[in-house]
Amino acid sequence: MIEQLPKAFLERMKAMLGEEYEDFLKSYEAPRQFGLRINTLKISVEEFLKQSPFHLTKVPWTENGFYYEEADRPARHPYYASGLYYLQEPSAMAPAAILPVAPGDYVLDLCAAPGGKATELGARLKGQGMLVANEISASRAKALLRNIELCGIKNSFITNEVPKNLARVMPEFFDKVLVDAPCSGEGMFRKDMDVAKTWDESRPEFFANLQREIVSNAISMLKPGGLMLYSTCTFAPIENEGTISYILENFPEMELLEIPAYEGFSEGNPEWGNGDDTLKRCVRIFPHKMAGEGHFIALLKKKGILYPSKSDVAVQKPEKEAWKLLNEFWAPMELPFEKERIEIRNQNVYYLPPASNHYKGIHFVRNGLFLGELKKNRFEPSEPLALALSQDQFPAILNLSSEEERVTRYLRGETLLIEDGEAKVKKGWQLVCVDGHPLGFGKLVNQTLKNKYPAGWRRNS
Repeated sequence: MIEQLPKAFLERMKAMLGEEYEDFLKSYEAPRQFGLRINTLKISVEEFLKQSPFHLTKVPWTENGFYYEEADRPARHPYYASGLYYLQEPSAMAPAAILPVAPGDYVLDLCAAPGGKATELGARLKGQGMLVANEISASRAKALLRNIELCGIKNSFITNEVPKNLARVMPEFFDKVLVDAPCSGEGMFRKDMDVAKTWDESRPEFFANLQREIVSNAISMLKPGGLMLYSTCTFAPIENEGTISYILENFPEMELLEIPAYEGFSEGNPEWGNGDDTLKRCVRIFPHKMAGEGHFIALLKKKGILYPSKSDVAVQKPEKEAWKLLNEFWAPMELPFEKERIEIRNQNVYYLPPASNHYKGIHFVRNGLFLGELKKNRFEPSEPLALALSQDQFPAILNLSSEEERVTRYLRGETLLIEDGEAKVKKGWQLVCVDGHPLGFGKLVNQTLKNKYPAGWRRNS
């Protein structure tokens, strides 16, 4: 593998690491690390570990992160389809773990796809406050939406915009901002050698210029007193200490904060930036010191007093006939949503985040949680709604064991035969669960479950 790495990259790393360089090279011959992050919005770490069929070892820098063995294949397990965990490279778990998000915060993940960090930020909000997850690429924004929905996050606004357009309509709007910036990707070389093949000496400078534009807009969207976490998955100084130096020089309202230390974390190097001694507060994760591919992290605060965010929702109230259909569906259960945040657009029903109605001109993929669709004389619930519920919130539960063949058949979109007494309610909509965790909906008629798992989500095998 080392032979395939760019020569200029290796020469620079040798100059950077000195005596550690040989250990750095050896890390490329070590096995790749695989990571799984438990979705605490759906299950506690303790409960998941009781149920887990995998071989898990703790990731030290995050409470809900674990290494797993490649043979475990967690992406094939039905728990993945129920959103109980997200598969993420271990060092990439650090940024969202370090940014101190709390329920009620308004949070922005500015470069969010495919959603590894955004889903953790959303989980820590616990349904309170608001998550704006932005991705400039339309195709990647769709993948981001899928992961947000899979994880059951119901207070999100998924945007597809350049940062300057967001900054225009959301000045000083967010309590917390995460900028996992596009970068030259040097920390991805061991995981994906194709990334190394696209690298050349000009890429770090190209991305550094892009990063500085992005962080400038991010800072303008951060409230006084708010926190911004900047991260990359590259080793290039110009993209790391260099970009933080740019922030400190051009935005005097921003100050660099200390980050909790973990064994193996390396401090930033002032000489790789503008010489400011506070650059030591940055963190570098090197693959020869930590069981991860590599990351750079810096936590900054905007000076001032942080005031709480205010709710700002002004939905168009659904017509009486629409409410009638919705109420017929909700009647057997306690409504798990605030009625004043439910809106109907083109017969589609959404549950809006607490502030989402004054962003004219912003391109978005999804505003809030898609609850379902109004059709002739009925309301048809959505897959995202199923994944945002818990089994005790819906009256008609069909609970299957993760070891049952029917779970796999359900995920393939097949019709299921239901034995007498298996379903709590003998007809109508059923929330299909695996070991008590929702997978999706089906409709029971004469002990036959008509599968409502979305075609685009179904497994082929």
